[in-house]
Amino acid sequence: MEVGFLGTGRMGKVMAANLLKAGHRVRAWDKSPEPLHELKRAGADIATTAADAFRGDAVISMLPNDQALREVFIEGDLLKHGHASTVSVNMGTVSLDCVDALVAAHDARNIAYVAATVFGRPDVAAAAKLSIMAAGDSAAIDRVQPLFDAMGQKTYRVGSEPRHANIAKIAGNLMVACAIEATAEAAALLRKYRMSAPDVLDVIITSLFNVPVYQGYGRAIGHRQYMPPGFDLVLGMKDVGLALKAGEQANVPLPFASVLRDAFIDAIANGDADKDWSAIARVAARKAGLED
Repeated sequence: MEVGFLGTGRMGKVMAANLLKAGHRVRAWDKSPEPLHELKRAGADIATTAADAFRGDAVISMLPNDQALREVFIEGDLLKHGHASTVSVNMGTVSLDCVDALVAAHDARNIAYVAATVFGRPDVAAAAKLSIMAAGDSAAIDRVQPLFDAMGQKTYRVGSEPRHANIAKIAGNLMVACAIEATAEAAALLRKYRMSAPDVLDVIITSLFNVPVYQGYGRAIGHRQYMPPGFDLVLGMKDVGLALKAGEQANVPLPFASVLRDAFIDAIANGDADKDWSAIARVAARKAGLED
């Protein structure tokens, strides 16, 4: 398939590379030229503008936030360059308001829109083992399924409305953030009693929570290793905010999300914005009177 790819950050770059490995033709665009050089060496065509990349059988967007999507799609009126034969797929994590605006803009141009959010950090994406949650018109999803197969290990169809994929992603990231906070508080408790957080967390996780989320973040928090970031702390703050906003819109109280929001604000205020989002564990440590 001929694929446009908008947004080649840490996640997007390796996802686009996996499309190339699967034999698809990729035309990539990003505001930053650095990741595009690597994709060009891998065989991608490089677009000079987002409009130049919006062509072919499908266009995948992996832009970082609402603002970036609105700038490109809404303010830049990107869809005027599109065709009814193209399926537009947004794989990033955005607010429900942004999803609704994108759906309306695509409907106005008669361009199919699919939301396909992902679970997995850059190393998982590089191994083509993402879990993909797709929502939207089933026929449109069928058309881009070969692309999902090239980037992920399984695609889950979570609803007929594109926003369903984003709600699933927001809910999932909230659960991961809660797991990080629980592990952080447990680590602070262990350290306060002069116990080895890495060793005891390993015992607890192996005995009770032997799954990748707890394994990976348990190691990071136990050893207090938050660089380089696999998922930026500021993006974690964004996702918790999306959960709170979605809860507010549907009158769903999310008290743990409120606690997490304060932890992220504390972490950013104390200079941890450039670290992995598991660095909110430093907040729990500080509150316990521990030196990180």
